[in-house]
Amino acid sequence: MTFEDGPVAGRVDVHHHFTAPAWLDWAEERGVVNRERLPWWTRWDMNAALEVMDKTGISTSVMTVAMLGRFRERTERQESARIALRAAADVVEERPARFAFFTPVFLDDLELSRWSLRYGLDELGAVGVSTRTSMDGVYLGDESHDRLLRELNERSAVISTHPMEVPAGKDGGSGLPGMPPFVCDFLMDTTRAAVNLIRNGTLDRYPNLTFVLPHGGGFLPYMATRLELFGGHLTPGIEPGRVRDYLHRFYFDTAGPMSPSATPTLLATVDPGRILFGTDWPPTPAQVVADIAAPALDSDPALSPEQLRGINRDNALRLLPVLDRSAR
Repeated sequence: MTFEDGPVAGRVDVHHHFTAPAWLDWAEERGVVNRERLPWWTRWDMNAALEVMDKTGISTSVMTVAMLGRFRERTERQESARIALRAAADVVEERPARFAFFTPVFLDDLELSRWSLRYGLDELGAVGVSTRTSMDGVYLGDESHDRLLRELNERSAVISTHPMEVPAGKDGGSGLPGMPPFVCDFLMDTTRAAVNLIRNGTLDRYPNLTFVLPHGGGFLPYMATRLELFGGHLTPGIEPGRVRDYLHRFYFDTAGPMSPSATPTLLATVDPGRILFGTDWPPTPAQVVADIAAPALDSDPALSPEQLRGINRDNALRLLPVLDRSAR
């Protein structure tokens, strides 16, 4: 497939959720999930994916592999991941120019993560890894993650992050009754993880790591000055220079969708060369992606044509050059 030249030509979507139909079959057979009770976005379909990609000029989508079951035993978790990763690799094998995928790592299980790296990266050809921003209230960058981060650093890994769990309020869900966690709490979860990475000096200790923060980095770009001014009150404290340094070392995707009113703040706070296009499809419905989010980005007056092309394509290809089919 070829795309016309221009700032939106051949977009690369770094935020595409993949719930494998084969994994759903496997999990349903074991009574882990009930397909009919799952949300609509778990019914991933290649034709539907290609349709929304074609409507928005997306040449390649990088899939984050979803596994919705809660397994206690490592053998079950590993088999769950094996089924899901094999399905992702099959999609890439069928449509190599259109799809790629991240292999998951697990913040609470180093050995399972090592297996996933060997299987997903080394055997199946994943282009990076994905991880939650927190697990059971422990945020990415905690000292308990050091062995995992050390191994990822040795691989110079690109790490796509995503909020999946938020502290439950009294109603058992979001901290504010009646508000789904993806509206606000997920953004805070990402922000807390980013602050934790900054506070712990993770990129100074593991300089070969690259973190992609979803949804424009949550609230981080908008409270960066506050963090610079009051970071000394944290334990351990954060030097203002480290805040500014990390803001230019993280990558940020546009999934959400982002409001054009937020773009000037983002551009003024982070390195524009580290902003990546993301759809968050299918949790963000196709109609929102194709008719609202993508057109809003393309017509954003704060972005120059060069910056827009960087966000849509060039920045991702610098980060993940394996996706640049034209260079092969």
